[in-house]
Amino acid sequence: MTDKDSNILEQTRLEKLHRLRGAGIEPYPARSQVTHSTTSAMDQFLALENGTETGAEVEKAIVTLAGRLRSMRPMGKISFAHLEDGYGRLQIFLRVNDIGQEQMDLFSHELDLGDFIQVTGYIFRTKTGEATLYVQSFILLAKSILPLPPAKDEVVDGEIVRHATLTDPEVRYRQRYADLAVNPDTRRIFQLRAETVRALRRFLDQRDFIEVETPILQPIYGGAAARPFVTHHNQLKQDLFLRISFELYLKRLLVGGFERVYEIGRDFRNEGVSFKHNPEFTQLEYYQAYADYLKIMEQTEQMVAFVAQEVLGTTLVKFDGHEIELAPPWKRVEMRQGILDATGIDIHLHRDAASLKQALEARGIKHNPNATRGKLIDGLLSEYLEPTFIQPTFVYNYPRDISPLAKSMPGDPQTVERFEGYIGGMELCNAFTELNDPLDQEARFLEMGREYAADDEESNPLDEDYLRAMSYGMPPNGGFGMGVDRLVMLLAGVHSIREVILFPHLRNRDEA
Repeated sequence: MTDKDSNILEQTRLEKLHRLRGAGIEPYPARSQVTHSTTSAMDQFLALENGTETGAEVEKAIVTLAGRLRSMRPMGKISFAHLEDGYGRLQIFLRVNDIGQEQMDLFSHELDLGDFIQVTGYIFRTKTGEATLYVQSFILLAKSILPLPPAKDEVVDGEIVRHATLTDPEVRYRQRYADLAVNPDTRRIFQLRAETVRALRRFLDQRDFIEVETPILQPIYGGAAARPFVTHHNQLKQDLFLRISFELYLKRLLVGGFERVYEIGRDFRNEGVSFKHNPEFTQLEYYQAYADYLKIMEQTEQMVAFVAQEVLGTTLVKFDGHEIELAPPWKRVEMRQGILDATGIDIHLHRDAASLKQALEARGIKHNPNATRGKLIDGLLSEYLEPTFIQPTFVYNYPRDISPLAKSMPGDPQTVERFEGYIGGMELCNAFTELNDPLDQEARFLEMGREYAADDEESNPLDEDYLRAMSYGMPPNGGFGMGVDRLVMLLAGVHSIREVILFPHLRNRDEA
């Protein structure tokens, strides 16, 4: 449909709206009287039809439904149409002998596809056997001015399957409301997303975790290596940061006596966008007293498998052309051994950045000459290991200088007890045995300040209040963080984070 065609249709619909108002019909009434959804009306009809319920005859089971008009077939003195609500679609039937000529003309000439209407009647079966609502009365609930993108119906195994013709990703993301209205696959993704979040909560609630809320606006940002968004509070005359992590506030709660806490919410990172990055994203973080990263590792594979089973009914998922089994146990790869196998470099033989750079140069591996040892190792992980981790894999034991909040391994101060979980060639989660020594933590913060340049996006300010909290005594604990959007991508089988965020951030049109 061209813009010219769209403008003509819009003008035609506006004229209909004015005619309705001129006839004393309000196109947007304030009240509706819905008694059933399409599915509950069908359930009632089938129960009566099969004799599993007693009471009024099938034809006397009056229901009132509401939804969008999805198809219209005026046929003179009768008309068929399809009504769609948030639960399904149902054919409706109107006859001039029942509703009168004036109402039939209103339906046939003044209503359009996309309009919301309310219908009252009873369900019967047509000669072809299709369950259909016999309309006794109807009212307009909302007039659609802009025509929705068309959708194509196809009969598959006797069922009507709708295929949206709105396929341009750019338009779909910018006009998600239209995408949802015409594309049932999109609606299913976001239903799956809601079910995923509910399943995560069930898993943690069943294990005595308590859900909490921590500040989104923070005077000091921390808990992750990322550049924050900055805002300003006018009355307080104070710069504030949109949080990049929940971590430092959640661990304060361990000091206060809560032993198992979690939060599901938004984080904000002022960084690039990609198929797996959005500046605003949903994160799950939890902290468990008296647990270490090995316990958290075991719990992670149980949680992801639990969610998949709850949401999909299986732990086998299809993602990016691969069949992936999420059931435990997941593969475990010690970082040192993984990098040695992939590159021939033993990172333990190169205990500083200069030595490791020489090893990289000897093998012709590109790298940032100003990077710390930890960042060089992380680059090897991203380049050589991450893309190969299709089946669920834990990589564990990370460099200390890129893990300032994790506890060092006994006997190896340069390595910390940290793991990341990878599935489908992308990182899904990150976890530590959390550092609970306030003196060591302060030294780490100061060390980071020296190692990273002042303008480095991963330099974090020293949070003195967090150190004060730790000084009161923090129990040993394990912490965990996971991108909920990426988990939904995995379960939905889609390869772009924009497919699982209702309103993803996009460039301005003139910059696209």
